[in-house]
Amino acid sequence: MRASGILMHISSLPSRYGIGTMGKEAYQFIDFLVKAGQKYWQILPVGITSYGDSPYFSFSTFAGNPYFIDLETLQEEGLLTEKECNLIDWGDDPKNVDFGKMFDNRYDILRIAYNRDKEILTHPDFISFQEKSKDWLDDFAFYMALKFNFSLISWQEWDEDIKKREPKAMALFRNKLSDDINFFSYIQYKFFQQWNKLKAYANQNGIKIIGDLPIYVAGDGSDTWSHPELFLFDKNLKPIDVAGCPPDAFSATGQLWGNPIYRWEVHKETKFAWWIQRVKKAFELYDTVRIDHFRGFESFYAIPGKDKTAENGEWRKGPGIEIFKALKKKLGKLDIIAEDLGYLTDDVRKLLKDSGYPGMKVLQFAFDSRENSDYLPHNYGNNCVVYTGTHDNETLAGWFQTAPKADVAFAKKYFRLNKREGYNWGFIKETLMTTADLAVIPIQDYLDLGCEARMNTPSTIGNNWKFRVTPGALDDKLATKIARVTKLYRR
Repeated sequence: MRASGILMHISSLPSRYGIGTMGKEAYQFIDFLVKAGQKYWQILPVGITSYGDSPYFSFSTFAGNPYFIDLETLQEEGLLTEKECNLIDWGDDPKNVDFGKMFDNRYDILRIAYNRDKEILTHPDFISFQEKSKDWLDDFAFYMALKFNFSLISWQEWDEDIKKREPKAMALFRNKLSDDINFFSYIQYKFFQQWNKLKAYANQNGIKIIGDLPIYVAGDGSDTWSHPELFLFDKNLKPIDVAGCPPDAFSATGQLWGNPIYRWEVHKETKFAWWIQRVKKAFELYDTVRIDHFRGFESFYAIPGKDKTAENGEWRKGPGIEIFKALKKKLGKLDIIAEDLGYLTDDVRKLLKDSGYPGMKVLQFAFDSRENSDYLPHNYGNNCVVYTGTHDNETLAGWFQTAPKADVAFAKKYFRLNKREGYNWGFIKETLMTTADLAVIPIQDYLDLGCEARMNTPSTIGNNWKFRVTPGALDDKLATKIARVTKLYRR
């Protein structure tokens, strides 16, 4: 069945308090999707962000981002006042998130709500949430309390006894930081309380949510601290090797991501229990899950942990189809999208085919005027998801300004684009026209925004993940225009 959706992260929603949340603007966006004839809302990972503010580097693969807890909802619940929220400087640019101010202020305002709501800690709903989340919540809340106690340094730099989770130290700190542990458990309770209501509203209105599952977890996070045996650490719990990408035409020294590498042999011995738990949780959050860096399950690039660039890495075999068979056996058939971008070998293509999952087609990658690309629509089948671009790409309008002139000329000729209709809108229409079962368009492209609205530039830090939609931009006129072309191409 042909369908279409829009890609926009929660952080990009307009709001009064500096960042998009699960408040009324999120519900209004779902209403916009319905008016626009869409069936999917795709978002980025919703985990609690760490260094660099990237949703792909989270303090936990299971926890939600407290920044997305809607403060107006907490006001309606009597846990905060409007004055308290308005007195805080959340930033003065409605087009960009100021993550520094988020970090400095969000936890403080949530602590006020927690202090007013402490009796919830003995309420059956909270106790039920703790029980349901026991596989990850206690370790996460304890980790975050310790993180702040140790002035935010990496757990690998903590005192040896607590770094290695020795029982005496665990008991000592658990007692010392009990209120902080309860606080971090509480804000997860509020996150999932708001998320579950939002997702139910989306589903009731015929909108499915596509979530995103990074293949790797952050080295500095509760996952690695609580389960170091699952990762390639030495006896001092330092990474032996880390993840990244080899040098290529885009980067002479490659990409050094720094995530710890999995001990895949241990995961196999446990029949992928941790992965099953992780994917099960993802499907409690989302209707469809996009697995990032899918090719890493076939083979992955491992770089010596002490290296400063990715030049000296090597390719090693991943678990292959075995992990997906284990997931299917335990969880049944899963609605997964495989992010199969980048350099693909025949082995990776075979893994994708054997899995049965749809891969991704990014049209910005199609128009390398020097070669016949697999991303050109005449090479598509049905079992794929087509995008104009992803969060890592330039916006369409930005691409037309910055891409090589020969590539832009090729796209104009291939799609018969013209100034009267507009290159941007013509490109979108051709995307929706493809044979792909699902087409997803970033909201920046529907709004015809330029380079200033780019979400992320890979291998850079400091100016990413900030984009926000301005209030009033998603109006009925735009929804009607999107609905018209969606209906035309039977999506």
